[in-house]
Amino acid sequence: MASTVRKAVIPAAGLGTRFLPATKAQPKEMLALVDKPAIQYVVEEAVRSGITDILIITGRGKRSLEDHFDRSFELEYYLEQAGKFDQLKEMREIAEMANIHYVRQGEPRGLGHAVLVAREHVGDQPFVVMLGDDIMHERAGVLDSMLDVFERHRGAVVALKEVDPQEIQFYGCATPEAIDDHLVRILDIVEKPAVESAPSNLAVMGRYVFPPSIFDALDQVQPGSGDEIQLTDAIKLLLADEAVYGWTFRHGRFDVGNKLDYLRATVELALEREDLGPGFRAFLAGVARREGLG
Repeated sequence: MASTVRKAVIPAAGLGTRFLPATKAQPKEMLALVDKPAIQYVVEEAVRSGITDILIITGRGKRSLEDHFDRSFELEYYLEQAGKFDQLKEMREIAEMANIHYVRQGEPRGLGHAVLVAREHVGDQPFVVMLGDDIMHERAGVLDSMLDVFERHRGAVVALKEVDPQEIQFYGCATPEAIDDHLVRILDIVEKPAVESAPSNLAVMGRYVFPPSIFDALDQVQPGSGDEIQLTDAIKLLLADEAVYGWTFRHGRFDVGNKLDYLRATVELALEREDLGPGFRAFLAGVARREGLG
């Protein structure tokens, strides 16, 4: 089913403190996974799903995000003169893959506030929110499946994944009512519950499809710790007036804001490359033998 959703919002104003000192002078979203910055994977995922209008919420020190998706005429001239036409084509495609816009959050007041900043741009249309820390593998088809659910049910859709019960305290957590193998109706949602009081081990992941009514809910959210507005609190308010669904999945997500998952993503994505995979696989096999792992 073709989706009618054409807009995406990518919050990218965070400071990236989990990756200091690498993020002291560059945005965490520009950290490379093999040879592409993390945020490019997110934009490409949106484009594959039919999204043509993307708003990136930025902050101070994020200018390199804009430069990356802009034309670089000096670089293009050099590549053309050097006869590097494959690279030239790739650089031009980056700048032409979607209509990308930018707005600054101004101050870090939480994910809900970052989404609220997008209100004027989104208007009265449905839209997708995609967190730049979460890289979804193309094979997982998470966003495509969520958009299909939205078209069938016309309600907000949240990506959910089972995590170790001890880890639920780091995520939003949903109380689900099963509809089919992957689809649930969300009955309640809470941000970072204590392990002993969590209603499930279904954690909210970084993909959402929202109707424009989420903005009214965000307007009603009372700021919490650090004067932050939580997106989870707005979803909870939305539940009182309309159905909210959860799309559950098991594989294909990398949290590249986490150092260990960042390394895992780099390894797995490199192994899939035709130009790098065979040599890198042989190298890893040698490391495993040396360390007594194979």
